[in-house]
Amino acid sequence: MSFPGLRYASSGWRAALKVSSRLTGKSPATGTLGAVPGSAKPVETEIEPPIATMARLQGVLETYLDTKDINIVREAYRFSDQAHLGQFRSSGSPYITHPIAVAEICAGWKLDADAVCAALLHDVMEDQGISKQELLEKFGNDVADMVDGLSKLDRLDFVTKAEQQAESFRKMLLAMARDIRVILIKLADRLHNMRTLDAVSPEKRRRIARETLEIYAPISHRLGLNALYRELQDLCFEAIYPNRYRVLEKAILAARGNRREVLTRIDETVRTALPAAGLEASVIGREKTLYGIYSKMVKQKKSFTNVLDIYGFRVIVQTLPECYMAMGIVHQLYRPVPGKFKDYIAIPKINGYQSLHTTLVGPFGTPIEFQFRTHDMHQVAEEGVAAHWLYKTDDASLHEIQTKTSQSLQSLLDIQSQTGDSGEFLEHVKVDLFPDAVYVFTPKGKIVSLPRGATPVDFAYSIHTDVGNHAIACKVNGENVDLRKELSSGDTVSIVTSPDSRPNAQWLNYARTGRARSEIRHYLRTVQYDESVSFGSKLLEQALRELKLELPEQDDPIWEKLARSSGAKSREEILSDIGLGKRLAAVVARRFTPDHPLIATTAAADEAIITARTAQITIHGNEGQAVQLAPCCGPLPGDSIIAGIRIGHGLVVHTNDCHVALRARAKEPERWVDIAWDAETAKHFSARIDIMASNERGVLSRIAAEVAQADSNIIHVTMTDDAMSAIVLNLTVQVDSRKHLAQVFRSIRRVPQIQKIVRVKG
Repeated sequence: MSFPGLRYASSGWRAALKVSSRLTGKSPATGTLGAVPGSAKPVETEIEPPIATMARLQGVLETYLDTKDINIVREAYRFSDQAHLGQFRSSGSPYITHPIAVAEICAGWKLDADAVCAALLHDVMEDQGISKQELLEKFGNDVADMVDGLSKLDRLDFVTKAEQQAESFRKMLLAMARDIRVILIKLADRLHNMRTLDAVSPEKRRRIARETLEIYAPISHRLGLNALYRELQDLCFEAIYPNRYRVLEKAILAARGNRREVLTRIDETVRTALPAAGLEASVIGREKTLYGIYSKMVKQKKSFTNVLDIYGFRVIVQTLPECYMAMGIVHQLYRPVPGKFKDYIAIPKINGYQSLHTTLVGPFGTPIEFQFRTHDMHQVAEEGVAAHWLYKTDDASLHEIQTKTSQSLQSLLDIQSQTGDSGEFLEHVKVDLFPDAVYVFTPKGKIVSLPRGATPVDFAYSIHTDVGNHAIACKVNGENVDLRKELSSGDTVSIVTSPDSRPNAQWLNYARTGRARSEIRHYLRTVQYDESVSFGSKLLEQALRELKLELPEQDDPIWEKLARSSGAKSREEILSDIGLGKRLAAVVARRFTPDHPLIATTAAADEAIITARTAQITIHGNEGQAVQLAPCCGPLPGDSIIAGIRIGHGLVVHTNDCHVALRARAKEPERWVDIAWDAETAKHFSARIDIMASNERGVLSRIAAEVAQADSNIIHVTMTDDAMSAIVLNLTVQVDSRKHLAQVFRSIRRVPQIQKIVRVKG
């Protein structure tokens, strides 16, 4: 039966459910090669022994390139064929079959002639020693740059294989920043390698698959190449867990028959309802990927029989308003599941994806997911940035595409510019590539996309590095929250900053984005290195003063001798170690005495018991990593203080009566020094107070008003019931000194309901 005005997809859900459960990929049962990424359905082609010709590639190129460009591609093919002559893949086929396959995938995305040439030549520099200059002379600067960006750093010496891979990936990112075609060619290269993994050892297969699943599949998702993303995930799943893959594939084949009646009924009902409302639409049945189903089983700890929503429908309409109209019609047919509606049209994903998602309760209680989108949205959803690629000589158009892609991967570019260590860089990249799941708002209404589990620290660094570095408090939906609180979609987030605030190493425990983690570590390595050098110099100078010696000048040869004998690289490293507590100032000072031979290492001398006490040290409270205020007693300017030297943490400052400090000082007295507050100290210290008050309406708001009146700020608050008639408020407030805290106490006591107020130590 047909309906006027309804343009039903020719495949329908019946045909869609007959293809392999991997919608676009090699089917073990049929031996198909799968679809060119972005195509509507797999290309059913029998596997034959590869022939090293570009006949099929030329057929694709002729659909969108002119003869002149095709001749350039043919020249690149001949050059690559000659370069790889005598080279074979692990499967035994001629190596040239791989570059041809990569070029075919790129042609499926309709990349220009230079990109297809680079795909054909992408391994000639790495494997055959062809120079970049030779490629530049034959094929031009663009092709040479792309091939160079795709070549690994095999000729440099690396300590580990992981370091080599990380540096090669960093090099590719830098090349991508100049030309997006680099990343598209690399993804095509990885796709073909994954399709042909059967020829390598199981161990290597799993290693390549894990790397693909952690890095390249998420990159394809970030760029919106969803067809490629799904295929890579299924290929990785099959390579890493082959037995689980086969078992799940058989289970899905069996489930299709069991649910055919339900799907047929839904299909026919929707096909009838849409044209009756005057909507012209394509309705396509779809099946979730094997990896998607497996991930859901693992995440929700369910068996396959308990995972019901493995099938769904996609409704493609003509205009944006029709998306909402079609969804309304379907909602009248079946009851929607509360909390399962997502509007990615109003708030697109970071990769540009737009659709309406809703889950409905179908016949017999089966949950079915529906997606509603326009044809343009569908093209972007499947092909991502490749959907924007049009073969044009218009530099402005290409620049716009380049800008869009760079924005999609901007966080990765930020990470690589801030991270020095290769392993750390790759760790941040893996964290940052997880799909976005939380959408929050700035006070001005701008939408910020963050990964699930993100905190205000991540939000602050996503706005600007300076906002993150100087963050001191946060407000979510107008209420003060801790910087470690996880954000939820829809939250409005405001960051409170202070010029005296600095990043804390503890932030790394709850920062989730790669950018935030790399920025924090970058600060701790660079800015605080300077602070520890400065503070170490102060410690050493006061230790020398106790011995009636002067601090040697910066260019004094004795520094070089001291560094050489103690295993340090420079004077600055010695001072930094003193500032961070890795070396004791008193021990280093003794090595400047005239009768000292300057041969014993500082590290060995650190174990000796130091009897001399250094002169009193003054602190400001904002020295950063070199000076930390102990959380056990929360010292404030005005308190009597002492400090212990803790290796790697510099001076840890306690109040004189702190029980933790007294116990530690009794065990290692040589690591404790007398210190005092400088005349000018930093602002915004945290102090904890407990307030017992009558349990009456509005008491908290009155206390908050009095705290604000005292020029302070509440950064954290909890509340417990002490009795039916009283409550205990636990507040963390910002104050400048002990005197300021006393002023806050006096203001709070003006509230009639207050029964008791104490400062919390320990």
